[in-house]
Amino acid sequence: MKKMNKRVLAICPNPSIDVFATVPQINLGKANRIQKLKEYPGGKGVHVALALAELSVPVSLMASWAGNAGAWIKRNCESVGIPTLGIDLKGNNRKCYTFLSQDTASNDTELLEPGPEMSENDLDNFIAVYKSIISEYDLVTLSGSWPIGAPRYSNKELILIAKSLNKKVIIDCSGHNLTQALEAKVFGIHLNADEAISLCHSNDPDKVFEHLQDKVDLIAFTKGKDGLYLSYRGRQVHAKVDIGDVKSAVGSGDCLTAGISLGIIHDFPLEEIAKWSVACGAANCLREELGMLHGADVKSLLNHVEVNSICYEK
Repeated sequence: MKKMNKRVLAICPNPSIDVFATVPQINLGKANRIQKLKEYPGGKGVHVALALAELSVPVSLMASWAGNAGAWIKRNCESVGIPTLGIDLKGNNRKCYTFLSQDTASNDTELLEPGPEMSENDLDNFIAVYKSIISEYDLVTLSGSWPIGAPRYSNKELILIAKSLNKKVIIDCSGHNLTQALEAKVFGIHLNADEAISLCHSNDPDKVFEHLQDKVDLIAFTKGKDGLYLSYRGRQVHAKVDIGDVKSAVGSGDCLTAGISLGIIHDFPLEEIAKWSVACGAANCLREELGMLHGADVKSLLNHVEVNSICYEK
C-alpha cells in the first residue's frame, strides 16, 4: 500500500487505563490476591488511534486528559508517534479492570472506575480545540462514552461542525450519544449486536440496513464470530475470517473501526474496505495486548478474509 498524506483525527472523550488482573478465583467478602497485572492504554478512540498508527496511517488522538493516569496514557501513545491533543480535566482518567480467573463464574468480571467529570464549560473548551484543528484532517472517528456530566448533545455538536467543513465522521458509541449522532446524519456508524437491538429492535442485518439506510451512508454491523455486515454506496457485503484460538477480543471492534477508516481515506472499493476491517478486528484477537494489533498479523490475514455480496429486500 502506498503512503498517503490524508490524516485521521481519532477522538476518545473518555480514555482509560485498561488493566488485566489475574486471580485464581474471586471470593466475595474476602481478600483476593492478584497474581499478575498488566496495564494498557485504553478507551475506544485510543484503540483506534493505536491501530491506525501501527498501519502507518497518519493519526492524532484528541481526548480529555486527567491526572497521572491521563499523563501515562498520553506518554504511551506519544511513544509510538501519535500526537495527543485535547483538554485537561480535574481528577484522574479511569481505570477499567478485567479479572481473569480459572473460575468460570467470575472470569472476565469487570470493575470500571468513574473517571473525571466534564462540565458544559469543559465541553466548550473541548469544542474550541476541535474547531482549531479539524481543518487539518480528512476523517474523524468518534468512539465511546463521554466523561460524567458531559452535555447530551456532545456528539451531535462535533459531527455538525465536521459536516460544515465537509469532513466525514465515523462513530462507535451507544445510547443517547448514538441517537444524537444519527440526528446529525453522521457519515458512518459501527454497531454491535446489542446496539443494533437497542437502536433497530433487531439484530438481523437486513432489518438493520433497512432501518438505517436513510440515516447514514456507511453501516458496519458486527456480530462477533458471524463477522461483519457492511453497507456502503448502495451495496452490502458480508466478510469473516477464521482465526482459531482467541487470546483477547477486547478492543477488536475498535480495531475494526480503524480498518474501516483506513479503507475510507484510501477510497478502497467496498470489498477491500471489508477485508481490511475484518483483518484488523481479527488481528487484535491474536495477541494478549488489549486493543492493539500488529501490522504483520493484519497483512497475513487479509488473503484469508472471505467476502460475499449480499442483498436485502427494501
